[in-house]
Formats: sequence, C-alpha cells, structure tokens
Amino acid sequence: MSPQSLPPLTLLLAAPRGFCAGVDRAIKIVEMALDKWGAPVYVRHEIVHNKYVVDDLRAKGAVFVEELEDCPDNRPVIFSAHGVPKAVPAEAARREMIYVDATCPLVSKVHIEAARHSENGLQMIMIGHAGHPETVGTMGQLAEGEVLLVETVADVATVAVRDPQRLAFVTQTTLSVDDTAGIVAALKARFPAIVGPHKEDICYATTNRQEAVKAIAPRVEAILVVGAPNSSNSKRLVEVGRRAGCAYAQLVQRATDIDWRALDGIASVGITAGASAPEVLIDEVIDAFRAHYDVTVEMVETAQENVEFKVPRVLRVPA
Repeated sequence: MSPQSLPPLTLLLAAPRGFCAGVDRAIKIVEMALDKWGAPVYVRHEIVHNKYVVDDLRAKGAVFVEELEDCPDNRPVIFSAHGVPKAVPAEAARREMIYVDATCPLVSKVHIEAARHSENGLQMIMIGHAGHPETVGTMGQLAEGEVLLVETVADVATVAVRDPQRLAFVTQTTLSVDDTAGIVAALKARFPAIVGPHKEDICYATTNRQEAVKAIAPRVEAILVVGAPNSSNSKRLVEVGRRAGCAYAQLVQRATDIDWRALDGIASVGITAGASAPEVLIDEVIDAFRAHYDVTVEMVETAQENVEFKVPRVLRVPA
C-alpha cells in the first residue's frame, strides 16, 4: 500500500509517559554495578517490571533471582526498585554480601513514614495490592501484625484493628489516584483519628501519567498502554483510560501485541506507557502504526518532570 492509500490516523501521545526517576536510577544501578564488579551481578526480583529491560540487563550479565538464598555469598546483589522487607538486607549483612539497594527513594519515604508511626505506637493500615513486591516490602518493614492491608473500600469495613484511636495509613506508590481517594475517605469515615501522610504517598510519576491519560481519553477511540502485565502503574493507566471515557483501552508489551482487527476503522488512538517501559518500545508501537496508517502524531503534555535521584555512594567510588 502506498502512503497515499493508507487510512489517516491521529496518534495522541501522552506526556509524561514511560520511565520515571526511580526506574531510571534502578537500571543505572545494575549497569554501574556490572561496570564496577563485572558479571555476574545478582538482582533479587525483577529490577523493574518490564521484560525488555530485564532481558537487556540479563544479556549484560545480571542474574535475576526471586530470593536471597538463590545468590552466592561472593557476588554483589541488588534489591529491586520496589523495595524489600527489612529481613532481606539484614540477611545479606549477616552473610557479609556486597549489596546495593535500588529501592525507589519515594518507596523508601513510605518505609520511613511507617517506621516513624510505629515508633509512636500507631498500628499501620496499608492501601495496596496483596502480593505486589512493593506492598510486601513495605509491610515487611515492621513486625508481623503491625501493618494491615486493605485493597478496596469493602476491606475498610471489615479490617480488625487493635485500637481505632491509634492508627495511621500509608499507600503503595503506584495506585489509581481516584480509587485511593475513595479508600482514604472510607478509612477516615470509619476511623476519624487515623493519621495520614503529610503528602500523598502515590508518587509524582504515577499521578502525572494518570492525569495525561485523563486528558487524552475523551478525544480518542482507543488507548494503548505500553507496559508489563505485572506492572501495577501500567494496569492502573488502562483502568484510568476506560474510566475517563475511552471504552477500548488495552495493555501491550510490544508492538506485536497490538490487535489490529479491534482497531479497524478507527481514526484516533492514544498512546502512553507505564513508568518502567522504555521509550524504544513506544517508538516501536508508533512505527507499527505508521505501517498500517497515514499517521499524524500529536503530543498532549499535562506536566513536565525533571526529577533525578542519585545512585548509592558505593557505586560512585572506584572498586
């Protein structure tokens, strides 16, 4: 088909999209560790939730494992951007391992908050997704029973607390802003004395990416979110898109996942990416659309990000 005979399509490209500062830093930590100590460097859990990124680092010499017991004592180990329970660095120290913590500083902030409330005698309620590594890491900062998990407004009605007068809450950093607001309102209604974070725990990147999707959703017939099926913030972008007025919102890992039949006959598509999806995958999706349509790309920017996090000092000094 010549470009003249391709059907016209407008692509609305959300900004901000893709990598956030915490993901950027975590990937840099693995690359710098490989430069400093050579391969293999072990990484406990996927460094960030993206197959392309993990495969790329694996090719450079990173070995991904689920637990610390899968790592030898004599090689460096890196903890993922999602954070780890306190027991993990304690065990690494006991084994005299070299370890680097790539926990996103905004997740660490939630850990510090939880510890501070606990020292003040408050029991914690965490709003998050059961089994997600970030939730596991945050709950693992405190002793068993000190952090109670709620996932929905319905959970708030049944959560059994020690003392309704001595409670605080924290949230996972990658939740839906709107859903979380509803759960927080339910917590405050049931436990008027509950103490919340000074500033929202949901991170700037999650919030910004959701706002950008809300801006494009009413203007397009379909939204594609480039991201991984195990990425919490990517899945939330799909939900936010649907809720903001775009009936067809799908998660795609790569351009090969696009369902062209479902998009047949449409004239406008929104594209965004979760915080752990590299720009190269977004470019790949745009190129795939160019092969099927006469594409016009329009950028929809709702915020500018210039956050940067330093890597740990151990990587900035020579071996």
